[in-house]
Amino acid sequence: MDNFIKIENFSNITPYASLFWQGTLVTILLSLFTVVIGFILALILSSMRMSRFYPLAFLGLDAEGHQKEDGIGAALGKFNPLSFIATAYVEILRSTPVLVQVAIIYYGVFGALIELPSFTFLGFIKFERFFPGVVALGMNSGAYLCEIMRSGIQSIEIGQTEAARSLGMSQFQNMRYIILPQAIKNILPAIANEFVVIIKESAITYTIGVQDIMSAVNAVRGATFIIIEPLLVATAIYFCLCFPTSKIIAYFERRMSRGDRR
Repeated sequence: MDNFIKIENFSNITPYASLFWQGTLVTILLSLFTVVIGFILALILSSMRMSRFYPLAFLGLDAEGHQKEDGIGAALGKFNPLSFIATAYVEILRSTPVLVQVAIIYYGVFGALIELPSFTFLGFIKFERFFPGVVALGMNSGAYLCEIMRSGIQSIEIGQTEAARSLGMSQFQNMRYIILPQAIKNILPAIANEFVVIIKESAITYTIGVQDIMSAVNAVRGATFIIIEPLLVATAIYFCLCFPTSKIIAYFERRMSRGDRR
């Protein structure tokens, strides 16, 4: 295996260009599906974390109906199971490696508990490997986007919610028409950064057989015993995916912020 960069080696890997094109398409699809799953999951988790659901609130009240200051009853009365579950999910997913999460989802969930149908779509993408990768990345992204989403929602002044209630709007209408549009504008840079991170982290799915860009690198290395040049090609592809994406989102961020300067 040659570890030195040679110009002629690029011509030797040219016959495998289709693998890189296929890997690029798989990476783009992985990222798009991951963003959708992560965004929906983040909305659910952030709503759970900010909920005020206290099913044992009665245990925190004394005989006269006043809130207890301390004791087990007071602690149980303040317990919010929805917030606890969401917080535990976020902390666990953020504190463990993505590689471990992908392996658990692929081998532990879809390998042992759920059997996926085995078929190929778009001519080369294996569903039984692609879908677990999307699920694992989406779950991981949802944990990070949850905190971004929660901070964006909490940045909106409480007075706007009170004004919406005075107009007779429901909580859902308030969230959809007033809170979320402003929150998304505030957190757009963070969401853009997360999307770029997803594109790069999708490379980890090659470990479960997903035919992404890194899978193409491994295939070329196994066939030609060339490693540096395929890695340079992969680096260029990832750069061409990530850099324009960040610039496009920055453009829309500037467009959305024009109204704030008027």
